Amino acid sequence: MPDPAVPPTPPIPLDALLARADLGLRRIAGPADPAVVVHWAHTSEMADPYPYLLGGELLLSAGVHVPDGAGAGYFDAYVSRIVAAGGAALGFGVAPVHDTVPGALVEACEMHGLPLLEVPPRTTFSAVARAVWQLMAQARTAELRRVTEAQQSLATAAARPDPVPSVLQQLARRLGGRAVLYGPEGTRIAAAGPDPGEETRTALAKLAEVVRPSGQEPSDARPSSASDTVAGLRLVAHALGNGEGFVLGTAAPQRDAGDHTIASVAAVLLSLLTGERHSGSGAGRSSALVRLLLGAAPAEVAPLLGGDRWRVVHGRPDGRAAPDPVAASALGAALGSSLVDVAGEVVRVLVPDGRPVERVPGWTLGVSAAAAPRDWPAADTQAARALARARATRTPVLRHGDRPALADLVPPHDADAHARALLAPIERSPALVDTLRTWLSLHGSWDRTAVALDVHRNTVRQRIARCASLLDADLDDPDVRMELWFALRRT
Repeated sequence: MPDPAVPPTPPIPLDALLARADLGLRRIAGPADPAVVVHWAHTSEMADPYPYLLGGELLLSAGVHVPDGAGAGYFDAYVSRIVAAGGAALGFGVAPVHDTVPGALVEACEMHGLPLLEVPPRTTFSAVARAVWQLMAQARTAELRRVTEAQQSLATAAARPDPVPSVLQQLARRLGGRAVLYGPEGTRIAAAGPDPGEETRTALAKLAEVVRPSGQEPSDARPSSASDTVAGLRLVAHALGNGEGFVLGTAAPQRDAGDHTIASVAAVLLSLLTGERHSGSGAGRSSALVRLLLGAAPAEVAPLLGGDRWRVVHGRPDGRAAPDPVAASALGAALGSSLVDVAGEVVRVLVPDGRPVERVPGWTLGVSAAAAPRDWPAADTQAARALARARATRTPVLRHGDRPALADLVPPHDADAHARALLAPIERSPALVDTLRTWLSLHGSWDRTAVALDVHRNTVRQRIARCASLLDADLDDPDVRMELWFALRRT
């Protein structure tokens, strides 16, 4: 599936292809419309190419399919099928089959409004296709650069003293239109960009109601975005992810490939900003941080964050890319918390116990048991181990079990002493301890352990063999495995 955070490759204007002097293409029929775009090039000598076209193609043909004595009826049927399939234009090569473009084909293209290009003998169809891909690559690079610059400017705007108006101003400028933030009651809180007029303002406000949750229905009962077209403007409404009823609306004259990505980034930033302003949680976090820096214990400042018991969630994006701050903020917004920390390839989120942790598309999550502030370090370890098992087993969300276990029957002091004595031969090698713990948690699977630890399976085999030697134990014995697992859970 395509990554929704990356804009798709934009099509190229047909005029850009005609401007290539090295190709020597010439338009001899059809409209000279600068809005005609090409999505790709396709060569076919079928008399009826309709079944093989997806739409948006520059169809290239040397006329091999044209029978001797073909008249206006043949070409009319041929061109009409191309138009019906959504073809963008037809390129006709005048060699080696035909010396000139058939006049009946020119008339048919003119009648059906299909641009017809003459491809000179010196230009191969491969060269035309290569030029299309080159122009598309250049367009994609330019679009990615535009989206990256917009993301940076939006992030900078969010750090200003007046973040909400600044983000809206940047968004309106990048889209070349209007950006509006609506409050939970439907009132307009802030806006930026030129006024599109009464008709568009009314339509955009109505569109915002389509995505705003009512409070009497499930959170997923309404779409997260909706779009419409009014007076030549593309209207889009985004429900902000803080669940408070804020909506971002945009009205722009056109929708380029990267505009959806830019608006989505703005929606994430506004979700965080409006969530803090509406609930006051930002002030509470600031106060908690100051008290911690001045020596207060976590248990004393936890009430300022809004709860007594919390879960630690470790998230890692699917794929190899490390998470950036925008992606981390988006994960926090999806989980309903702005307490987010990016630690290398993992994002850690502190989530109130009462808020359910569900699957987030594009992420693998490990969730700890609910814990009081004094137990947060242990919960952080639980979440890390749950994430490692989730990645190894390809499970989107894996939760640490918090029900009573047999270990609860042994006095903690005795259990800790036994664990230290049993694991003493390997305690000075954290790599051996982590490998043994992961290997046991995954029921002795070499491949899954290698995935969880990001090492080769032979490395896992060597480490487990080393553990067996140092511990002088048969790791194939289930009793030995149980005792070692008991000890590892105490460390």
